[in-house]
Amino acid sequence: MRIALGITYNGQAYQGWQSQPSGNTVQDHLEAALSRFAASPISTLCAGRTDAGVHGLMQVVHFDAPVERAEASWVRGTNTFLPKDIAVQWARSVPEAFHSRACATSRRYGYALLQSPVRPSVEAGRVGWVFQPLDLQAMERAVQYLLGEHDFSSFRAAGCQAKSPVKTLYAINIGRSTQRPSASRDGVPSCYWRFDFQGSAFLHHMIRNIMGCLVVIGQGTKPPEWMLEVLEARSRETAAPTFSPDGLYFLGPQYDAHWGLPTEAISFDWFA
Repeated sequence: MRIALGITYNGQAYQGWQSQPSGNTVQDHLEAALSRFAASPISTLCAGRTDAGVHGLMQVVHFDAPVERAEASWVRGTNTFLPKDIAVQWARSVPEAFHSRACATSRRYGYALLQSPVRPSVEAGRVGWVFQPLDLQAMERAVQYLLGEHDFSSFRAAGCQAKSPVKTLYAINIGRSTQRPSASRDGVPSCYWRFDFQGSAFLHHMIRNIMGCLVVIGQGTKPPEWMLEVLEARSRETAAPTFSPDGLYFLGPQYDAHWGLPTEAISFDWFA
């Protein structure tokens, strides 16, 4: 019996998703909890791996269950053995042909960014941070150069294991929340920014490297056209430094409706 699970997690305490010798990854903790609940070893495959400090609002995994359990039992039973910052949201029985990664038609990531003269405290680890105001129109112009199919080598980490740097970005949306109450100082307003990326797949550090460039453009250090120069250079050295993982969220994969999986992730509007 093949089972698919929807997982949410706060990535601050973990060394990313993928299993490591240290045992302190989200996958390690999930597989340990599943194995305890099933009283048998279980290995999982995920829709998209995340780095250390990156969060997941709807990671999807699948595994072949060695025992039969009701769908609700997989949720409650596995959560019993998971740390408080990792939770199974749903479980579904799926056909043997389902594969959490290969069957995904696209993937979404979000980045939550705090613009404030003072670094985050309550939101520490859950948002990125800039202290200079950002220009929305400049950033919106810049992302237009990234839409469509491109070679994203300029935004690829040195250790990226993807077979090809060519990916397709379907949409990038940028939004700004209302001003945070009593958070402006010296005439500089504080607010939250939301960046939403949807694409076929993403390279290692691709979102964080794009974010680094967007912040540079938003602050006026570089013009929007610089994004095209970086893209066409196909060289990591031309882009801005990799931005913080703190505000990055894997919002989840999308699947064809015939698989019968839930389509809604936990809301990404909690910071607005």
